[in-house]
Amino acid sequence: MGDREVDQQLVERAQNGDKHAFELLVAKYQRRLGRLISRFVRDTAEAEDVTQDAFIKAYRALPAFRGDSAFYTWLYRIGINTAKNHLLALGRRAPTSTAFDSEEAEEFEDASLLHEVATPENELMSKQVVEVVNASLQQLPDDLRMALTLREIEGLSYEEIAAVMNCPIGTVRSRIFRAREAVAVNLRPLLGTNDDQRW
Repeated sequence: MGDREVDQQLVERAQNGDKHAFELLVAKYQRRLGRLISRFVRDTAEAEDVTQDAFIKAYRALPAFRGDSAFYTWLYRIGINTAKNHLLALGRRAPTSTAFDSEEAEEFEDASLLHEVATPENELMSKQVVEVVNASLQQLPDDLRMALTLREIEGLSYEEIAAVMNCPIGTVRSRIFRAREAVAVNLRPLLGTNDDQRW
């Protein structure tokens, strides 16, 4: 039985009043959702509060969940909307600096470029690449940053991202392409690559 089927069974149990089933879903997705929300809400304590708020909203909305999308796609949409609403309520936008931890760096498609050999030069280069990628991500418009984060960091499929962002798959592909191009422009001087090469 796949993840989606297990989640659906837990959702159905939770919809029938089994609070433990929902607790299992929270335990399964709390870290991933928290990491996603922390991309928008930089303060750790605030991000934890927003994550908890997102789970509360999901629990309240659970009776309306029909299973048209995967549970975590639905949950991510709630999490992103909760984070955006939190920032709007405070009159803030997503902050301008971020730092990838080593676990997140490993999830990039070309993470091997960041960790080829542990020499001081390569470690400095790795740090600079991460800094350039982070700075580039923060300069992107929200929709491009969100699409790229969901794809490269969270590993969602184009279909799942379309469901989370509530837009056509073609729009998702376009946003990810444009976001990658913007990051590549900033990485080229550091990596010494040509204009026709991306990351």
